[in-house]
Amino acid sequence: MPPAPAPRRGPASPGPRIAPIKGGRTNAQARRGGGGGNGRVSGGVAEAGRTGAREAREALLDKVKDHRLLQAQLQQRLEDAAISLEKLATQAARRRTAGAMHHDDSRQNGVGCIAEGKEAAVVMVGAECAPYSKTGGLGDVMGALPKALAKRGHRVMVVTPRYADYKSARPTQVRGTYSIFGMNHEVHYYHELKDGVHVVFVDHPSYHNRGSDIYSGSRLDVAFRCALLSKCALEAPRCVPCGDSPFGTDNLTFVANDWHAALTPLYLEAHYRDRGEMACTRSVLVLHNIAYQGRGPMAELGYFGMPWHYSESFRLYDPVGGEHMNVMKAAIIHSHSIVAVSRGYAWECKTQEGGWGLHGVLQEQDSKLRGIVNGIDTSEWNPATDAFLTSGGYARYGPRSVLAGKAACKAALQGEMGLPAEAGTPMLGFVGRLDHQKGVDLIYENFEWLMGRGVQLVMLGSGNAELESALVDMERRRPRQCRAWVGFSVEMAHKITAAADVLLMPSRFEPCGLNQMYAMAYGTVPVAHRVGGLRDTITHYDSAADKGTGWLFDSADAGALRGAVDAALEVFCSRPEAFRRMQRRGMAQDLSWDRVAVEYEEVIVGGSGL
Repeated sequence: MPPAPAPRRGPASPGPRIAPIKGGRTNAQARRGGGGGNGRVSGGVAEAGRTGAREAREALLDKVKDHRLLQAQLQQRLEDAAISLEKLATQAARRRTAGAMHHDDSRQNGVGCIAEGKEAAVVMVGAECAPYSKTGGLGDVMGALPKALAKRGHRVMVVTPRYADYKSARPTQVRGTYSIFGMNHEVHYYHELKDGVHVVFVDHPSYHNRGSDIYSGSRLDVAFRCALLSKCALEAPRCVPCGDSPFGTDNLTFVANDWHAALTPLYLEAHYRDRGEMACTRSVLVLHNIAYQGRGPMAELGYFGMPWHYSESFRLYDPVGGEHMNVMKAAIIHSHSIVAVSRGYAWECKTQEGGWGLHGVLQEQDSKLRGIVNGIDTSEWNPATDAFLTSGGYARYGPRSVLAGKAACKAALQGEMGLPAEAGTPMLGFVGRLDHQKGVDLIYENFEWLMGRGVQLVMLGSGNAELESALVDMERRRPRQCRAWVGFSVEMAHKITAAADVLLMPSRFEPCGLNQMYAMAYGTVPVAHRVGGLRDTITHYDSAADKGTGWLFDSADAGALRGAVDAALEVFCSRPEAFRRMQRRGMAQDLSWDRVAVEYEEVIVGGSGL
């Protein structure tokens, strides 16, 4: 594979990767010498939790010179002492015998008290939310699912950081003071009502000036921002005015997305429910990518302000990381329901290969785990209304006009990209991030074979420099058959999806995946690795029964991809009517968020999520 980075054909905007947190300290920690424990947040929430292990506590206290930090730690200890020993003993016994709060026990003890047939109050918590901030599929979910739930009559709030000056968001008069890493921090809340959803932004200097790299910073810097977001989210429905008054806590469910918000169910349990507050408030943890877990040394548990009797929930040993603190493990145990972003991914997370060390705890909590496939925004991804298909020879189309519409789009893309105008030549497309996960190397390995089959190949993406070079190398070798756009363009993504006959998705793992659903909505047939959400959303073609919406292959290797592409090309070239029927079946599916909202409603309102 060519070693040199490729020149860019288009504007490069590779989104940041969300890496598992590693070593390092925040600047604030370096100045203050660490910290543990919490003060009292505004709104009257008493925050429990001791500092870390004896050695960590003594080391931190030796370094503390700030009088405010000493005050916060003293107040923490006084609050800990106020918790009755009887309650602690009861909680410890419950956790020893049950290991976690089980659904059936939850119903008997008042957990999940959302009344059937009533509107729910839903607070979605996430580190990104489209269109304000987005690095991947999480931002799409945070932007679309709340709107779909609001359309179904529920009161919905989104809580997310204020990374920039969002002009449509207005400051509220609400200020909150929260103890994070042993220091009090004041935050401001901003609010916008958009598409029936109350979007609440948490404003704090730690979120500012990050550009597109919203997950940048050291391990503890990222952990600080995540802890702050979760604490602010728990108070938002009680203090931020949404219309005439705040949400309140009736029929309330917090939906925490990935590890960045995973402290939300933990703080809810330790700082509210254990103290008799929000007794009927529930939490749902959504797994978008279980590889990112919020790991760190056990001694750092005190930074998060969790009571020390929760330490076993955080403790995890695995062959790679050894013994460590794991935020996702604790959140899996203490959330009331868990959703993975596809049924296939829910199954994979319980396997040793797909669970990234958490498969065991997910097997134990299997009764509250459910897979729900993401949807797509059909107001943006709809070939009949697509704003990018109105000029340059492109054409909008629907199921009845798919043949003519896609022919026009193919001709327009061939002209725009400098490919020969060959209507009968099968066009293969790829749109996505260029990294090992997406299997781009498998396309590169099969390149000469593909060219020998007489196809045209159009690829769009950015990321790994070696893979960017591979794209340009393919174009250089076969310029009349292959074109590559290195970088990312929303417009070009729409055009390739509309013009291609087949979309390649050889991903090694794919929790849900969106591009295969965009493709089917546009009458483009996917060829994909049978993994995660790809297996849920694509029905493998059965030639005898004339059923299916695409082709799936079973192993992430070049030969398996080659076999699936060969099968697709055989049908495209030899049985075009069967191929057209497959296109129409894909377009006829309901891939919208409206369908997804019904399933999430079952989890939120139904209590057990099963």
